[in-house]
Amino acid sequence: MVDSVYRTRSLGVAAEGLPDQYADGRAARVWQLYIGDTRGRTAEYRSWLLALLRQHRCRSVLDVACGTGVDSIMLLEEGFQVTSVDASDKMLKYALKERWERRKEESFDRWVIEEANWLTLEKDLEKPGDGFDAVICLGNSFAHLPDFKGDQSDHKLALRNIASMVRPGGVLVIDHRNYDHILATGCAPPGKNIYYKSDLTKDITTSVLLVNNKAHMVTLDYTVQVPPTEAGAAPELSKFRLSYYPHRLEAFTALLKGAFQGKCQHSVLGDFQPYTPGQAHIPCYFIHVVKKMA
Repeated sequence: MVDSVYRTRSLGVAAEGLPDQYADGRAARVWQLYIGDTRGRTAEYRSWLLALLRQHRCRSVLDVACGTGVDSIMLLEEGFQVTSVDASDKMLKYALKERWERRKEESFDRWVIEEANWLTLEKDLEKPGDGFDAVICLGNSFAHLPDFKGDQSDHKLALRNIASMVRPGGVLVIDHRNYDHILATGCAPPGKNIYYKSDLTKDITTSVLLVNNKAHMVTLDYTVQVPPTEAGAAPELSKFRLSYYPHRLEAFTALLKGAFQGKCQHSVLGDFQPYTPGQAHIPCYFIHVVKKMA
């Protein structure tokens, strides 16, 4: 009974040790619809991210959880040199398609796209020199990595590998949902979602799995109304399930600092705005900015 309720949508494995929850293709196909207008999505944080990258004089960017390529495309259009990786080949095919269709544009012709995962990142991806100027991991992506061993050793290894890709003086930008609020209330914070703009979402059901009285997994069941492909046809309701590790703000901050061995400057924002613990506005997402010390 527990397995039928809490199992991830897909148990396929795209690369060593990292389950690909998009392996059956259903979530990957519908994900673009769930995101909605991609320019509408990136407009929410485009100015903030571009200002941050330019403040730190970044040119080369590694999108370490590129998915279908939404954030990578935004950065390519702004003139950055982008390398994009993801563990899901089902998601990457959308990024590869975009690269092919825009191959006559120089930045897209030079766009590097690789299948890789965080547990073997140093083996899967060649690091340029001392590393990338910036590494991004947005859209609650890191929470896809489960804690099968129960000691967060995979989380620690993955973050160490991601941190190793940042050059001295470079920055890591990584986020996660406000799981503190979700675990306390059983639902996401009120207000608009900063990443997903679609009006096709019909329902999202949240479940929390406890192991030894500790939150071990948050499962979201999505129901999305898919527009008909033929005139006169009825819209289809597509359902898929994704599961996440519920990273709490304080604990995840400690993991990040550990990954950089304490040699970093760390700050946190709530929905891309300055965040103060206990503030009135409850953010949907926490965004961590970590600068590797030279």
